[in-house]
Amino acid sequence: MSKLAASSSLHTADLLNLIARLGDEQRYQLRQVELAHDLETAYHLSALRGLIDQCRYRLSVQSVGSAKQVGDGVAIVSGLRGVMVDELILFPDGTYGLALDLDHNYVGCVVLGADEDIYAGDIVKGTGRVIDVPVGEPLLGRVVNALGQPIDDLGPLEATEKIVRRPIDCRAPTFIRRAPVSEPLQTGIKAIDSVIPLGRGQRELIIGDRQIGKTAIAVDTVINQRDQSVYCIYVCIGQKMSTVAQIMKTFREHGALDYTTVVVTSAEEPPSMVYLAPYAGCAMAEAFMYAGRHALIVYDDLTKHAIAYRQLSLLLQRPAGREAYPGDIFYLHSRLLERSARLSAAYGGGSMTALPIIETQAGNIAAYIPTNLISITDGQIYLTTQLFNEGIRPAIDVGLSVSRVGGAAQNSAMRSVSRHLALDIAQFLELQIFARFGTELDKATRDQLARGERVRTILTQSQYEPIPVAHQVVVIYAAGQGYLDDVPIEQVRRFETLLLRFLQQQCSGLLAEFSTGHWNPHLEADLRNALERFKEQVWRR
Repeated sequence: MSKLAASSSLHTADLLNLIARLGDEQRYQLRQVELAHDLETAYHLSALRGLIDQCRYRLSVQSVGSAKQVGDGVAIVSGLRGVMVDELILFPDGTYGLALDLDHNYVGCVVLGADEDIYAGDIVKGTGRVIDVPVGEPLLGRVVNALGQPIDDLGPLEATEKIVRRPIDCRAPTFIRRAPVSEPLQTGIKAIDSVIPLGRGQRELIIGDRQIGKTAIAVDTVINQRDQSVYCIYVCIGQKMSTVAQIMKTFREHGALDYTTVVVTSAEEPPSMVYLAPYAGCAMAEAFMYAGRHALIVYDDLTKHAIAYRQLSLLLQRPAGREAYPGDIFYLHSRLLERSARLSAAYGGGSMTALPIIETQAGNIAAYIPTNLISITDGQIYLTTQLFNEGIRPAIDVGLSVSRVGGAAQNSAMRSVSRHLALDIAQFLELQIFARFGTELDKATRDQLARGERVRTILTQSQYEPIPVAHQVVVIYAAGQGYLDDVPIEQVRRFETLLLRFLQQQCSGLLAEFSTGHWNPHLEADLRNALERFKEQVWRR
């Protein structure tokens, strides 16, 4: 023992490890040596004795398992008792997995990343942490992946002390927490705001074949939220990076990135990341809703999300059902979209509006996934290839499109001028079919056809040019009241441009009233006078 105390060649760490294993008798001898040496040695030994007394053995319990099968982004793991659904699983190479399939004998995990360095027999550890993503204002203007990690080469997220994390899968607000949808969410698209109005807290499906303008409607809606106190989350699910780059360029040119977060999973990423993307975006939008703010989230598109989930389910050996989709595919999308709501004032009054996009094949809206989403959402905006080829942009089929919220999501001015618009368009389409037979039509029918054609023309507009609600009120009123009946069909768009310019110069106060939603007989009389003056002073010249 004296040799141990006198030795100077041992390092401090080695000495601590050795002394920690001493018994009671040896510790007593160490104290005797301390008393026998000079004060300096006694001081150092006293310090060592204090460190020894602080040493305590601590037991830690950790859920551990063993990888039995790895491949195609999926790992089958045995063990991991007590693991939770959506719990993060840590593999030896530092890659995380997600526990999705809990069986009596194994756990099916999807690998969140590459699985080249994961092998059968590796020790797998449970983290006890459900997967979550960062949320809050620091993510605005950023492009992140499905895990909330920035991928836009702008560095890490700033103001990290303000960033909080939120689980990607949470319960939807209960009925008692919700309030009726009664506040409009303006898209800036005349055909939607007048005929198929959206409200804050609504879930409106955008459905149609590929390449006919579904994404354009969603992008226009995001652009129109500028200065509307609405935070936007745009989720690109399995999209080509060229498409993502075009969307980002459009947002940047119109200043929409200041209030928008873009969540991206490319088509080259594993299906696990594609599966997580909409849930990650939903958590980001949900954080604004529970903070008493308003959020808009776009899922572009859920067809690819369903395909990715089908791939994961088949790899996890779940039984396939209709069209090879698993039986819980309906629950997959319903628990995502049901989280969109408008909260009551007692719970902050925030809202989250969802615009899921779905792709059909040859206009088949009766397929499995489209019918699922139609039954979940509060209405659908249906785009057809026929209208698109005829030059009607956006190519919205008014007959098959519907908003179950209706006029409750419109302000008073828009509701007054568009009350009979859907019926007028439907009657025009019926008369148009009848007129194709070549029978001779009376003057009233010809006039109705002419007005219907001009109304449908006035509802078309260019891409990335959302229109303020006051301007929409004016042009829809002018078309519905016959002020365009004598305007050649090829001059309708020019008439609209000159009319809005005239009102901005001569009747700005009237437009301001319509912007706030005011409508009464006096305002209607003022608008009539303004339209008469425009036709006399500007158009007929």
